[in-house]
Parts: sequence; C-alpha cells; structure tokens
Amino acid sequence: MSRKPLRLGSVVPDFHAQTTDGPINFHEWIGNSWVMFFSHPGDFTPVCTTELADISHRQPQFHERNVKVIGISADALQEHYEWIEDIIEIGNKTAPTCVEYPIIADPERKIARLYDMLDEEDMTNVSSDGEMCLIRTVFLIDPKKTIRAMLIYPASVGRDFDEILRVFDSLQTGDKHKVTTPVNWRKGDDVIVHPSVSDEDAQTLFPGFTTHKPYLRTTPMPSS
Repeated sequence: MSRKPLRLGSVVPDFHAQTTDGPINFHEWIGNSWVMFFSHPGDFTPVCTTELADISHRQPQFHERNVKVIGISADALQEHYEWIEDIIEIGNKTAPTCVEYPIIADPERKIARLYDMLDEEDMTNVSSDGEMCLIRTVFLIDPKKTIRAMLIYPASVGRDFDEILRVFDSLQTGDKHKVTTPVNWRKGDDVIVHPSVSDEDAQTLFPGFTTHKPYLRTTPMPSS
C-alpha cells in the first residue's frame, strides 16, 4: 500500500537522522515546540547559503515564537560542516553569524522521499550523483506534530522568512483566540472573528467587534 501524501492536517512522519547537532528522533526532538522544517537541494548552493545565514540572524525571532528550526540537505555530515563555514563567512558580512540549528544529513534521500521533497522525475533535475534533486520545501509544524502550512520554492527564488514568521504569528494567534487573519495581516493588526463563533459569544470574547457582513466580523487583536 502506498503512503498517503502529506497534506495540511497530516501528522508528520517520525524518523531517526544524523544532524550537525547529533542524532535525533524527529518527534522527540520537536517536543512541545513549533517547527520550521526546510529542505535544500544540496550544500554549497548560492541561494540556500544566503537563507541559512539569514536564519542564523533571525534565531531570536524564532525563539520568541517557540519555533525550532531544522534544515535538511542531500549531502553527508562532513559536507554540512564545511558548508557551515561558508554560511558563517557570508553571514558575517552583514551581522555576527552562528549556525545554532541542526541540518539533517540525507545523502540517500530517505527522508526526502518520506516527505515527498523530490522534484518531478525527469532528466533535467538530476544532481551530480545521479539522484533526483530536492525541492525547496518548508513545513510549518505545530506541537501536535501536525502540518499547519507548506510552501514550495523553485531553486532560483530565495525564501521570504518575514512571510514565514507572519504565518507562524497568524497560526498561533488563531489557535489562542478563535480568530482568523485578513489579507496582508501583521501581528497587532485587526483580526477576523472566526465564523464558528456566534454573535452572542463574540460579544463576550470580542466586545465591540465590527460587523461588515454577516460572515465578516473584525476586532482588534486580542491581548495575550
């Protein structure tokens, strides 16, 4: 029987892996944290090098959201360690850089296949070792080990970590306060009362909420 595809709401598959921070069991490593799990086609790739340096600078932003960061690349640990030296060198050009998050070694693409992180199989995207290239996927995972968001980028486009942090803010705010977030929302902006909340309950939860349409009610972002 084939494995079910990973979708929003799926519990992420557990796995054992070697990382730059030592061996892990993924579910155990997640613990009670949110997670950004993101993949790279390989080490020493230009776009990904800039991304990993940027994440190093943003670690306090992830920490304050209770988000752990973990990367994966289809190379062995030794290549990862050598790549980290380049990441630090590039990152230091803009801010002090220290790679304090693990990078998984997946040279046989076992985890990549488990998470369907491989490109469409044709001869245009085979890497130097004859294997399919990893696509640049991002999984946003909650403490229940559930996929809450997925993003896929082509190799030529750097990821927007401001947007990824915004999605974490939206998900965490929604979970806590029974709200959703409108277009271009940023933390602190007005939010939308969840459609499942009745007007009567909304008066208690969100006094003074504004009704624009029966299905669209907004309220200032609740305080923590």
